[in-house]
Amino acid sequence: MDTNTLIDPYDTLLLDLDGVVYLGRDAVPAAPEALNRAAERGVRLAYVTNNASRTPAAIAQHLRALGAPAAPEDVVTSAQAAARLVAERVGPGAAVLVVGGMGLRSALRAHGLRPVSTALDAPVAVVQGIAPDLSYGLLAEGTLAVRQGALFVAANADATMPTGRGELPGNGAMIRVIATATGVEPIVAGKPETPLHRESMLRTGSRRPLVVGDRLDTDIEGANNAGVDSLLVLTGVASPLDVLTAVPRHRPTYVAGDLSDLHRPYPEVRRNGNGWTCEGWTARWEGGALTLEGEGEPLDGLRAASAATWEAVGEGRADEDVVKAALDFALPPRTPRTSRTSRSG
Repeated sequence: MDTNTLIDPYDTLLLDLDGVVYLGRDAVPAAPEALNRAAERGVRLAYVTNNASRTPAAIAQHLRALGAPAAPEDVVTSAQAAARLVAERVGPGAAVLVVGGMGLRSALRAHGLRPVSTALDAPVAVVQGIAPDLSYGLLAEGTLAVRQGALFVAANADATMPTGRGELPGNGAMIRVIATATGVEPIVAGKPETPLHRESMLRTGSRRPLVVGDRLDTDIEGANNAGVDSLLVLTGVASPLDVLTAVPRHRPTYVAGDLSDLHRPYPEVRRNGNGWTCEGWTARWEGGALTLEGEGEPLDGLRAASAATWEAVGEGRADEDVVKAALDFALPPRTPRTSRTSRSG
């Protein structure tokens, strides 16, 4: 068994999907192998997604086709978190208007609630999630129900979602229709809010989880909101520059290239004089600017640079122009897979 590796202190991995385990329909390189290795060590795997459109069974089938170990009970969705949130506030068998797809309907039924499609059924709550066939008629019914006093819950507030054709409107964009028409803001169940993390903890029984994601404003912020450790992998949206300029709520515990780094020792980042060192790299903040010197694994340079930058700016945000020159020395610029502000999965 591996010793002194990044994964050692943790009993559960709470894994984002798109950008971490897969990219669209294809596996992220090294991801299935790393996940199988983790499972063999006895680490629980939970796939935690803001996607409320697909059922856990459909997601698990996709993961298995990619070679990753997954059963439906290993998948935790924002639809499930939203359904629990509603069930804890209303009576059994209550009517809930679903502005979304089968993932939401299945999750509500699992909690003993009755999905409906019209305000004429006097629903006690409206739950909205993205669906490819979302219609004006259904948005109108949701608007009427919220105006009549129904609880308004959103599976997530992701402004966009990545597709093979580019960024399309996500649930965060679509909930603005009902919110604008009614003046009522929804309760959000998905990342970075805490209901989805709570759902994950309840389903896994984890005592020491590690949140793994590729997005700072959902995965990492969600982990920080919940007070648990996080690993950012650079296989999806976030870029090295995003890491350096992250505000405190977006700063991860660890940064890795991909999931294979779970099975390697995580290098120590430590203070050395007036700078921070990681393996062969030293980063300093001098004269209001970042300097980075050294050689070796570029990610170690990013880790040292992050420690120096975050200490220097404190609760603020580093200016991109101030840190970019030093970062380019260690890590050549890359184009993120999707825009920096997009949120999904």
